[in-house]
Amino acid sequence: KAKVNNTLEKKHFHDKELEYQKKIKEEQEKSETLLLNILPSSIAERLKNGETLIADDIENATVLFADLTGFTELSSSTNAKDLVMLLNNIFSLFDELLIKYSLEKIKTIGDSYMLAGGIPEPSENHAESVAEMALDMLAVLPEVKTVSQKPLQIRIGINSGDVSAGVIGKKKFIYDLW
Repeated sequence: KAKVNNTLEKKHFHDKELEYQKKIKEEQEKSETLLLNILPSSIAERLKNGETLIADDIENATVLFADLTGFTELSSSTNAKDLVMLLNNIFSLFDELLIKYSLEKIKTIGDSYMLAGGIPEPSENHAESVAEMALDMLAVLPEVKTVSQKPLQIRIGINSGDVSAGVIGKKKFIYDLW
């Protein structure tokens, strides 16, 4: 009877261990997905490998910066939830275009959206990809409806050249450009 109880107890603990290992693996996958939504994969890998300061000189990249025109006026006449939902709709459409053109979203700041091509990995056609993305951004914006039903307009600036890119600081990492 003691051997049977001991065997059952071992099985119980083994089953618990397998269950915990499965949960740990699921949580690691969630963490990895979250990390890759924040940082480019090559940058995330470098951080995981112990680099604490990442600063790369990139000889040729293209940066796009876009913002909504009249956003201040729109925000003064729209409640916060509707405003955030509007920005989420717009930026989600832009995020889908990023995938199409293999570009890197750098950040959003209020109603502004910043992306780049040719970083962190070099790309020969980064300028063309960014320009095509800009045209698609202009094309999808009329699809987005505001609460006021007023048409949205966007300003887009693009520049190619040398940039510095990386991650600095110790908290709330962001891959950024200078």
